[in-house]
Amino acid sequence: MKIIIAGAGEVGFHLAKLLSYESQEITLIDPNKKSLAYADSQLDIRVVRGDATSIAILKEARIQNADLFIAVTSSETTNITVCVLAKQLGAEKTIARISNTEFIHYKDEVGFTKFGIDELISPEALAAAEIELSLKQSSFNENYEFEDGALTMAGLTLSRSASFVGKTVKEAAQIFPEIHFVPIAIQRFGTQYTIIPRGDTKFKRGDNVVFITSEGGADELCRLTGKVNREIKNVMILGGTQIAYKTARDLSEKGLNVKLFEGNRDRAFEVAEELTKVLVINSDGRNVDMLDEENIGDMDAFIAVGPNSETNIMSCLVAKSKEVKKTIALVENMDYFDLSHSIGIDTLINKKLLAANNIFRYIRRGEVVAMTKLSNLNAELLEFEVKKTSEVCNKAIRSIDFPRTAIIGGVIRDGIGMIALGSFVIREGDRVVVCCLLKSIKRVEKLFL
Repeated sequence: MKIIIAGAGEVGFHLAKLLSYESQEITLIDPNKKSLAYADSQLDIRVVRGDATSIAILKEARIQNADLFIAVTSSETTNITVCVLAKQLGAEKTIARISNTEFIHYKDEVGFTKFGIDELISPEALAAAEIELSLKQSSFNENYEFEDGALTMAGLTLSRSASFVGKTVKEAAQIFPEIHFVPIAIQRFGTQYTIIPRGDTKFKRGDNVVFITSEGGADELCRLTGKVNREIKNVMILGGTQIAYKTARDLSEKGLNVKLFEGNRDRAFEVAEELTKVLVINSDGRNVDMLDEENIGDMDAFIAVGPNSETNIMSCLVAKSKEVKKTIALVENMDYFDLSHSIGIDTLINKKLLAANNIFRYIRRGEVVAMTKLSNLNAELLEFEVKKTSEVCNKAIRSIDFPRTAIIGGVIRDGIGMIALGSFVIREGDRVVVCCLLKSIKRVEKLFL
């Protein structure tokens, strides 16, 4: 697949890095010589120096042969403009990064596809939505919803009190036959490899387990693992970014009590005028005495989404020491995901990863409706729409030649999510959620062509 990326910033570089690992043919465009030189030395990609709004530069990048054009510069105006140009010059599909979420809200009304823009993404809006979902399912450290919650992915670490610790998947299924969840991936405590569970896989204390749940499954999972899905009402946010603003706005509109720390005095007054339901405090939020003064111990959740990853992590650790139950930190360094559970932070958010997840479904073969990479796990969750020609169509799951390193987590039929076991017959139009290790993705894709 020939992919051109405009913008070698943090999102563009991360996308180029992930896509180059997939053996895609990547071209990266940016006017900054230093950014391009770094990308060229680190990645197996082609680089073109220049302004992506230049038709000559786009032609030099061979835009006429592009299967996918992704504009992720820091300017949404540039991204929109260059996508329009790219489409006119022959790019098959275009994606533009934007910061004004009004564009996404009104995209059907405005008709961006008529201009040549196939998809709009906002890393900041994606991060704010991820935070909201994490608060909704507060007992889990990782969440993702398929079809507005018809099926939900939930990740958690098994404690000693979990009912099925020490039992195999098959034994647990026999003890709890009416459950509405199924394990799809396990990472053993202290290891870096991912297990796709089978019937004889044994649950162990300290396992980081990812489940797929249908309606009611999340509550069952909490009961069986000793977790408590607490209602989140009082939230404190460490601000200074667009994500902090969007999160504070969205949560306050849903009736939560929100305190937002904003270090810039002028910006603090501006935000206070715009967000009348939010208590805005003109402080950077790193002062422990200030946090105590604002009753951090009474908070149900602490969200650190400032511009500095290390500050966000340290602030969350302070919140944990004050017995705040749910902590969420925005981080830029992917390596921190390896440390998140060991250092005690509940959920880490990375906007580069969220943007990449949103874009990756366009490079997967088959009718991929949605996808997400599992944090800190070498696996992907893919939602395929079954076509009449798909190899899996009209077959029972147990009769499908499925790789051992992949598993069907659930099926959505007519908007209803179901945990699908071996006797379940897949039909045309079903949406099938599959978890697979990276090495088995190509085999899985072929089943849904």
